[in-house]
Amino acid sequence: MDTGGAKGKAKTDINVTPLIDIVLVLLIVFIVMVPGLSKAMKVVVPQVVQTATPPKPDPNNILIQVDQDGTMTLQQDKIDAQGLKDKLPDAVMLQPLNYRKVFLKVDEDVKFQAMVDVLDAVRVASETAKKKSLENLDKFQGQDGGDVKVAVSLKKRIVAAPVS
Repeated sequence: MDTGGAKGKAKTDINVTPLIDIVLVLLIVFIVMVPGLSKAMKVVVPQVVQTATPPKPDPNNILIQVDQDGTMTLQQDKIDAQGLKDKLPDAVMLQPLNYRKVFLKVDEDVKFQAMVDVLDAVRVASETAKKKSLENLDKFQGQDGGDVKVAVSLKKRIVAAPVS
């Protein structure tokens, strides 16, 4: 048996022919695969439209604000807690079915109980509106009024530091 070396010893050189064959096959595989991997999609980025005046608020949205001194406003009218409980169900009934929303803006210094009272009034108004919708079920073609969804926002006051 010939091992390639002199006097029956093993040959110490590395046979690189099989290594070159494997590298060339891998190179061909990668050359074929790379164009298939790069897939691009066209993206349309929305443009920012700046207007001089802010958009008018949607008249169907109900906005309740609670200021730092505890005064409440429903839309633009100042109102007390009992007046809110009386007027809110009618305002909720004017909203479209399944799209009943109340936006609540609360000042950061308001006591927690004032916000709980407003949320309780919204819950009562939701139940009242739902009950009235169920009473007139034939008028609304089988749709119930749905619950009122509440979005709460915290108004933070910006206090300027004294100039020294």
